[in-house]
Amino acid sequence: MTIRVVVVDDQALVRTGFESILASEEGIEIVGSASDGAEALDVCAASSPDVVVMDIRMPVMDGVEATRRLTAGDSVGAAPRVLILTTFDLDELVHAAIRAGASGFLLKDAPPEELFSAVRVIADGGAMLAPSVTQRLLVHFAGSSAHATSIEAQQRVERLTSREREVLELIAQGLSNTEIGDAMFVAETTVKTHVGRIFMKLDARDRVQAAVVAFDAGLVVPGGR
Repeated sequence: MTIRVVVVDDQALVRTGFESILASEEGIEIVGSASDGAEALDVCAASSPDVVVMDIRMPVMDGVEATRRLTAGDSVGAAPRVLILTTFDLDELVHAAIRAGASGFLLKDAPPEELFSAVRVIADGGAMLAPSVTQRLLVHFAGSSAHATSIEAQQRVERLTSREREVLELIAQGLSNTEIGDAMFVAETTVKTHVGRIFMKLDARDRVQAAVVAFDAGLVVPGGR
């Protein structure tokens, strides 16, 4: 399957560079580009990409608002998945973009192989967020004075069985399906079944969104459950 990609960055040289890198990889097709979030909405509406590689700091409309609108399906038929690329390691806007629905992020100096892998993982419905990044996000959220346990998130978590809650806790700690299976002494296929049900019950598109719900519900805390 060919993955259709739109690249969004306000710096023309950077944007062109990422387009060239991605276009060089078999199975990835560049179907459009944009210099800001507002233009990205129009380009995506016209090209229906699978993945949007999104800068975060841009004029007119930044990557956070563009991500929110794209993942909500406000401007395109089928909502694309968003990969945030930034020069800033876990700054405030990255946190906001993940809450807005981004499926992960990479730093702009990541090697091409990581970029290719991230695009494929996200296009396949996964999330590009390493365990160490997940924990740092939890630390950030916990330290935010604006954060409070969400009743709505708690109600969503209450839809889960006790076994599904256990799996969700491990997802929020950044574990892969294989690692969850090892920790719970069950087959990976069983974990995949649990994960699918968790996403459905939480109305979460991927592991990143599920982890945020777990944190908002108070199910997990930095450094432990």
